[in-house]
Amino acid sequence: MKSIYKSDTGAETVRQRYREVLSAWPVPSEERRIDTTNGETFVVISGTPDAPPLVLLHGSGANAGTWMADIDSWATHFRVYAVDLLGEAGGSAPVRLPLDSDALASWMDEVLDALDVDSASFVGMSLGGWTALDYAIRRPSRVNRLSLLCPGGIGKQTMGWLPKMMLLQLLGAKGRRRSVALVTGMEDSRYSQVLDEVDLTFTHFRPRTDKLPIFSDDDLRGLSIPVQVIVGDRDVMFDSAETARRAREFVRGAAVTVLPGVGHAVLEQTESVLTFLSS
Repeated sequence: MKSIYKSDTGAETVRQRYREVLSAWPVPSEERRIDTTNGETFVVISGTPDAPPLVLLHGSGANAGTWMADIDSWATHFRVYAVDLLGEAGGSAPVRLPLDSDALASWMDEVLDALDVDSASFVGMSLGGWTALDYAIRRPSRVNRLSLLCPGGIGKQTMGWLPKMMLLQLLGAKGRRRSVALVTGMEDSRYSQVLDEVDLTFTHFRPRTDKLPIFSDDDLRGLSIPVQVIVGDRDVMFDSAETARRAREFVRGAAVTVLPGVGHAVLEQTESVLTFLSS
């Protein structure tokens, strides 16, 4: 399998930065490495052991650091398991499982079993949102609530941004940073630090290029748990209007929010998600 990083040096750069992020984790935490059939899975655990379980799944090219701004709030109410997805820029094995099979759900079964978690609420972002939704559809008894931020798999995955991004990449470091801002929608100066993190990762990291499977109307109709969907109306990666429409039409009682002027990176939703999870 082709390496998920462009070079060994780049891989170490990303790993070192992740270690720095974890050292600044804002609440007491435990780090676990879980052996699974598909390799080691890295999990950051926060919150009191007897609190209700909450599983967090980040997006492509990311890791548990995605949740740094949320964890202080969420860990006050939940036992939080920030799981690094396989094959992404975190601490889990560099293995990419097929998306059109039960493989990811079976992997998640192993992770939850190792954590002694029978069922949990899930928060997923982008690819992590797709993974959480896939798990809820395949393993309905193990998911209590589902909060999806800019999720894949409901609205079409769009590619119109790709030619512009490829042109910007030819312009060196400034062009690359501009391309990251284009894809994420983080063009506001207050997101400059987050943009720096994403830029550093994607300088060295090779993301998945396969399209995320779209869940059928019947898949969505079959969900019987509370579901929250939050998307930005300027998302260039997924058709957020279609995501909102299908979620409202087919997911019973779905709480759907479309954020005006927001791109693919749906940030600053800590309290909205907490309110949903606690209701």
